[in-house]
Amino acid sequence: MKQTIARRLLSIGAVFLRPEDPFTWASGIKSPVYTDNRLILTAPTVRSEVESAIADTVRREFPDCEVLMGTATAGIAHAAIAAHLMNIPMGYVRSSSKDHGRQNRIEGHLEPGDKVVVIEDLISTGGSVIQTVDALREFGAEVLGVVSIFTYNMARGKEALKNANIKAVSITDLDALCEAAAAEGYIAESDIARVLKFRDDPLDESWMEAGE
Repeated sequence: MKQTIARRLLSIGAVFLRPEDPFTWASGIKSPVYTDNRLILTAPTVRSEVESAIADTVRREFPDCEVLMGTATAGIAHAAIAAHLMNIPMGYVRSSSKDHGRQNRIEGHLEPGDKVVVIEDLISTGGSVIQTVDALREFGAEVLGVVSIFTYNMARGKEALKNANIKAVSITDLDALCEAAAAEGYIAESDIARVLKFRDDPLDESWMEAGE
C-alpha cells in the first residue's frame, strides 16, 4: 500500500522531491521534499485510493473506532470522506477555539468516552497533531490513535508522538516515496541516501553537499 500511494502522490504532484534545488520551509529549513496533499482532493482517482486506504487503515489498526476527527484544516475533507466510507460520524478540531458563538474548538457531535481516531494529512515534527489529540483528551474522548496520509518519519516527530502516548500510522512515508521516486525516474538512486540523511536530521544541511 505504501508504495502504491507514494506513486499516486508523485503522479499528481502532491509530493515533490527536488534534492538538487531544495525547497525552503516556513521554518527556514532547507528540504529536498515538499508536500501538498490538498492536490489529492482535485484528483478523483487518486482521492478514491487514498480515502479507501485511510478507511482500511482505521479498520485494521483501530477496529473499535467510533468517530473520525480531522485536523484543521487539511485533515477535515479526508476525515469526512473516510467516515462516509466507514458509515461513522466525523467532526474536526480547530487550531483554537472560536471567538464567537459557542466558542467551540471541537466541531461535530462528540461525547466524553467516544473512541476517536484523528485524521491528519501530514506529520513532520508531530506538534500540530499532538495539540489536536490533547484537545480531544481534555474534552474526555478516548483517542485511539492517528492515521495520516504521509509522514517524513523524522526521529523528532516519532519521539514526540511516543512521549505523548499516541499511536500513529501513515498510509505512506518518505522511505516508500524515495523508493517509488527512484523506480519511476523522479530522482536518481544516489539521491535516496541524501533525502534520508535529511530525514534523520533536518537541521544538518550536509545532505546538500552529498550530490556536489
